Amino acid sequence: MSKEEATMEMPQLGTMELTAQTTPVRVKKLGHVVFTVSDIERTTKFWTEIMGFQVSDRNEHGMVFLRHNSDHHTIALVPAKSQRDLPKEGQPGFHHCALEVASASELFKIREFLRAQGVKIVYEGRRGPGGNPGVEFLDPDGFQIELYASMDQIGLDGKSRPADQWSRAKTLEEAVANPVPGVKY
Repeated sequence: MSKEEATMEMPQLGTMELTAQTTPVRVKKLGHVVFTVSDIERTTKFWTEIMGFQVSDRNEHGMVFLRHNSDHHTIALVPAKSQRDLPKEGQPGFHHCALEVASASELFKIREFLRAQGVKIVYEGRRGPGGNPGVEFLDPDGFQIELYASMDQIGLDGKSRPADQWSRAKTLEEAVANPVPGVKY
């Protein structure tokens, strides 16, 4: 692809030009995800009582900042000014937020807890790329949340697991009983 073709496909980025330079951006981890929500108190209750987060702060605009570790916040909630439907699957918009847990065995406990709390689970198992088992569910506004464990790590060679080793699974039980090569849960 020529520089001109690449420029035509990319959104306008001000005066930034495409160059052969390597970006100076070095992301260390996912910092935080912010959701605009229809009912700030209902969603705060979900993130504290279901997801185990703690409220760090609330600001003068009604935002709620939630933490799970020492960072001030990893989830923030903004009250919606109006109600509208979420984008349908496949349309532009937010798809999901994924958060890592310590082990696959935790996922079984989490799944049972979510079920007991009436939280709608939309997927469980292993999708393939990344090799990680997980549980996906909806928050009170219908945003999809994924909790996962044992994500593949990319080695010094920069290569990921070959596609013929993805080994999809439709349940947590199947994912754990049939781990991807080289992984023990």
